[in-house]
Order: sequence, then structure tokens, then C-alpha cells
Amino acid sequence: MDSKVSARAAALAGHLSMRNSSAESKDTSILGLGNPMASMAVERTKASFPIRELTYFLDGGKEMTAVKERMMTELERDPVFQNVDFYDLTKEQLRERTMSKIARLIHYITSEREEISHLRFSLVGLIDMGLLTRTGVHYALFFGSLRGSASPKQFSYWISQGAAEMKGMVGCFCMTELAHGSNVAGLETTATFDERTDEFIIHTPHIGATKWWIGGAAHTATHTVCFARLIVKGKDYGVKSFVVPLRDPKTYDLKPGVSIGDIGKKMGRDGIDNGWVQFSYVRIPRQFMLMKHSKVDRHGNVTQPPLEQLAYGALVVGRVSMVADSAQMSKRFVTIALRYAAVRRQFTSKKGEVETKILDYALHQRRLLPLLAQTFAMQFSSDEMSAMHRALMRKIDSTDPSDLKAMAVVIEELKEVFTTSAGLKAFTTWACAETIDQTRQACGGHGYSAYSGFGQAYNDWVVQCTWEGDNNILALSAGRGLVQRYLDVQRGSKAPPQTEYLNKLARLKFAQAGSRQIDSAAVLSEAWEAVAAAVVSKAGESFIALRKKGLSADEAFEETSQQRFLAARIHTKCFLVLKFFDRISSSGPEIKPVLTDLSYLYAMWSIENDAGLFLQAEFFTSEQIDDIRELCNLYCRKVREQAVPITDAFNLSDFFINSAIGRYDGNVYENYFTQVKRQNPSKPQAPYFEKVIKPFVHRVAEVEVDAEELDEDEA
Repeated sequence: MDSKVSARAAALAGHLSMRNSSAESKDTSILGLGNPMASMAVERTKASFPIRELTYFLDGGKEMTAVKERMMTELERDPVFQNVDFYDLTKEQLRERTMSKIARLIHYITSEREEISHLRFSLVGLIDMGLLTRTGVHYALFFGSLRGSASPKQFSYWISQGAAEMKGMVGCFCMTELAHGSNVAGLETTATFDERTDEFIIHTPHIGATKWWIGGAAHTATHTVCFARLIVKGKDYGVKSFVVPLRDPKTYDLKPGVSIGDIGKKMGRDGIDNGWVQFSYVRIPRQFMLMKHSKVDRHGNVTQPPLEQLAYGALVVGRVSMVADSAQMSKRFVTIALRYAAVRRQFTSKKGEVETKILDYALHQRRLLPLLAQTFAMQFSSDEMSAMHRALMRKIDSTDPSDLKAMAVVIEELKEVFTTSAGLKAFTTWACAETIDQTRQACGGHGYSAYSGFGQAYNDWVVQCTWEGDNNILALSAGRGLVQRYLDVQRGSKAPPQTEYLNKLARLKFAQAGSRQIDSAAVLSEAWEAVAAAVVSKAGESFIALRKKGLSADEAFEETSQQRFLAARIHTKCFLVLKFFDRISSSGPEIKPVLTDLSYLYAMWSIENDAGLFLQAEFFTSEQIDDIRELCNLYCRKVREQAVPITDAFNLSDFFINSAIGRYDGNVYENYFTQVKRQNPSKPQAPYFEKVIKPFVHRVAEVEVDAEELDEDEA
């Protein structure tokens, strides 16, 4: 380590050592033998910033915090949303509860502004991920498709039929098939136009084209937006979307030609009645094809938009929301693990002393505190992504489709949002899954209990890594977009803000940290830009070389799959780091120091995880990578002092945390024991005692043995 870093590290280490010593002595004097509630109280005395101000900053202002807290109170007090027995419910009970909760939510959904409803949904997702998905299937997927792909006249019609209120119409989304998921263009359900009757015939040609994983289809959906191949006069025009009635809304009898079943037990999210759907020559009016973009008239004339990519703009919203969900869910589980670590004590160096909090162990800090920092990075990137998407949707709605020049500009922005959202969706949902698993492990044996919340949440969460686009496929898609952007820059175009580093390739190629202070926003930002530029450039140059060898574009993209994946991962990390630093610039002086510590920890921990790339780019020397490792340790110690106050700023009550060991007051053992006893009352005999245990214990020996025969021979 160079002298500057060594001196800085030593000073920081000494300062933190003094603070830890003082705090722990205070802790010990209060605790006696280590009272968990007192331990938690001591953690809150360490706050160096106004917790409420950080809450306002995270929520987007004091007014939004007030709105959020009003919603939280409504949900906490509503008997329909009580979840004390959530971890003991069967699949059937979960599905019944889910529909009861949806019935309660409709009042709010239909009376609140859309942005307020989105906030309510984010809170609902913390209580019950399956409920969030079940409502999301109708509003985000079914209703979202109507809004994004129906003509104005069609949209008005479906509104009049009850689509906005789920009154007489409950929607689902028939995209995925048994044999096709991520490859939407390869779906095989057909929609053949019958010019004689002015109808489309929706048909499942073979078992592989069965619609599968369709949320809401098994029991509740009356209509679906079905993705099927448009066949007109024998010509295949590719996959389009159609509204297909599934059930009679009054009797719930299946419509003629519609077959539906339940796909059964899943890994998680049992509150959703996922089903399979087959269509046997089901006829629908021609006007049930969603025709905002592609159109078919009465005589079978097909009009395709010059810019077909617009049809997929509405699908981006799901990815954008999952980035926000990743941050929200990570808040919950880092809070549980850090609260538990602040009261759980293990081992002591001297007999008779209070055992050490596990949060004071260096390795435990290394396990949890970078995940806390990452949670902030995900939220700030989510906020930026949401703003980008809203701006894009406004531009799409306001641009005249006949103005091809203006629409071409919109398409370029759509491509950028598509690429950025694909990468963020993939790598933040993976990061959240890893966060749930690692925080569970950090809670030891108690983390394995269902009442801690980790198991159910992990099973419910990890579907995010495969739906709305498999993460690996999305990463490759994002990498493809980055390569194409690199090629555009090489042709003289200017890269947009999300890939601004490509405009600085010549300078970044030779950028180095040099003798500058490593833990600074300027150096860390440049480091990430330099490595992102290097990785994307390498993928782009490999693509160019393969094309020169005679490979087609598709073949060249396939050959560079690994490089594209890496490019997407590093670009996404770069985005997360830069947006973290950008957001801090708008924070107030009271909370900026703690946010800065978190941002430095996240940026350097991420560098440490990809140290080889930074060495390969020659931005850092091997000695500086060692410095970064040491600085990560020191920033972990620094953030550790504020860990509990930081999680308090997330403003999640015990109701939303829903973990026996994640209590705000620290009273984890009594709460855990009480919940176990309440949910599992002692019984004199197991329910299967007479049927299994008793016959087993009292079974008759198969062979009678004379005990004297077993005695040792007497001499």
C-alpha cells in the first residue's frame, strides 16, 4: 500500500477503533449479560445523521413519505392483510387469501392516481409477492397490453367492458408456451384470418404450443391477451396480440374450444393460480386483434408499421418495475440480517464478559455491509430507469407515427431504454436473489426457520430471474445492444448518456488512477467508465473481426456471446455506480457523508469482485487493488457504526418486515419463541400417531428369540 493510502487507512482505523471501544463499553454497562433490546437501543444512539432526512431522500420528499406512511397504516390495520400465519398457509389457503386481498385493493386502484397505485403495489409486494404478481398480471400485463397495443377505439371498448376495474373482466397474459419462453418470435399458437366470417381462428397446433405458466388462468381469468402468429391468406406475418375470451363472466363456464388446467405446485408464489391454456379453433371477431400498430382490414389487407419495435415498448415496463422490486426486497432482508447481527452475540475472549455482537466481527461486516450499499445503488438506478421510461412513453404517445424522422429518433431512445432495462433487470434480480440467500446464511440456523422470512421470500423471488425474459438471454440482448452502439460510434455517431463513456474511448484507453486518492467519486467513476469502455470495445472489435472472416451478423453475435454477457454485466455495474454518485450530488449536507461512505464501499467492493478487469485495463496497479481491499474493510467498519440507523431510514415496520428475528425493538428471541408456540401448539400425539407411529413402535418381532441362547457359554 502506498504511503498516502497507508496513512489514511491507519488514521481511519484508529478513529474507528476508538469509536467502537467507546460504544461497546457503553453497550456493556447497559447490558449486563447482553439484553437484545438494550443492544438494539445502543445501536440507535450511534446515528450520525438525521434518520428522517434520509427517509425523505429515499422516498423522494417529505410529502411522498407521508403518502407512503398513510398507505402502510391502511394495510397494517386492514384485517384482510393480516399475515401472522403467512408462513404456515397451504397453496389453497394462499390463493383464497390472494383473491380476498385483490378484492380489497380494487377500491384503491380505481380511485388513486397511477403513480400512487404503483407505490401501493410496491408495499403490497413486501407483504405478499404472489399478491403483487396476481394483480400485476391483470394491470401490468393484460391492461398494459390493451393500453400499449390497442387502438384508441379498441381501448375505449375494453374499458367499457370493465377492464380498468376488473368488473366482469379479469385478464391474464398468454405469451409463454410449453416449448417457447424467451423466444417470443418463435411462438407457435396461430391466429388465422377467415375472410368469409371476418374472424380470427385461434388454435394450438400441438402440445408444445400450449400456453404455460399463465398467471390467473387456472381459476379466475375471463379474458386473455394471447400472443399468436398472424396468418392471412396463407402468409405468416409474425407474432401479434389478440384478446380472447376464456370464460363466461357470469357462470365461469369455459368458452367453446378453450381448455384450461392448473399447472400445480410451484417453487413459490402459490397465491397465483398459474395454468395452461389450449385453443381448439376458437373464433374471435377481427376487431379483437390489438391494432394500434399492425392492422388487418375486412378484406384481409395487412398493414405493418414501418417501425415495428414500437409494439414492444409496452413490455419494458415489467423490467423497469423489477429493478425497483429488487431494491425494495433487498431493503427488507438486509434489515432483518443487520438487526439480528446487532443483537446476536457469539463468543468472548475472556470468561465472564458479554459475548461479542456478530456485527462486530470483520467477516460478518464484509458479508452484509456491501449488500446494504448495493441496495442503495439499486434504488437510485431504479429511480433513474423509471424516469427514463416515463419520458420515453410520453415521447412515443406525443410523436406522430407518420413523421418517420421523428419516430426514428424515438426508436433510438427505445433501443437505449430496452438495452439498459434488460441489463438492470437481469443483474439486479440476480443480486437480490443473492442478497436473500447470503443474508439468510448470515443469520445462521435461525435464518433457516420459515418464521425468519428468508425461505418463502427466496422461493417467491427467484422466478424474477427467469420471467419477463430469462436473465441470461436479457444479458445477451443488452450486450448485443452495446456492441451495436460501439459500431455506431465507430461510424461517427455520438453515444447517448447511458453509454457516454464510448464517446471518450481514446482518452479512457490510457486512463490510470496514478497517484490520485482512490476513494473519491472522480477516480472511482473514471475507473468504471474505463473498464466498461475496454470491455465493450473488445466485444465490438471481436464482432468486427468475425464479420471480416465472412461470418454473418447472427453468427458473429453468437460467437461473441461470452463477451457480450461480460459487456452487459460491466456496463450495468458502471451504471449502478455512476447513478449512485449522481444521486448523492443532490443530497443535503446532513446525509451526504453516510451516503458517500456507502457509495465508496459499493464502488470499491464491486471493483474488488472484478479486479482482473481493472488490472487488464491498467487503470489500477496490483498494489492499488490491495489498497482497495483494505479500504473496503475500513469502509465496512465505518458503515457498521451506522448500519441500524441506515436500515431504520428504510421506514419498514415489523408488519412489512414480517420476520421473527428482524424485530425493530431487538426482542428477537422472545418474539421467535412466541410465534413458534402460537403457530405450532403442543399436542399430546401427532395426527398420524395411530396410523404410523404406534404400529411402528409396537410391531411384533418377526422372529422370537430365546434369551438363554444369547448367553455366553459357561466354561
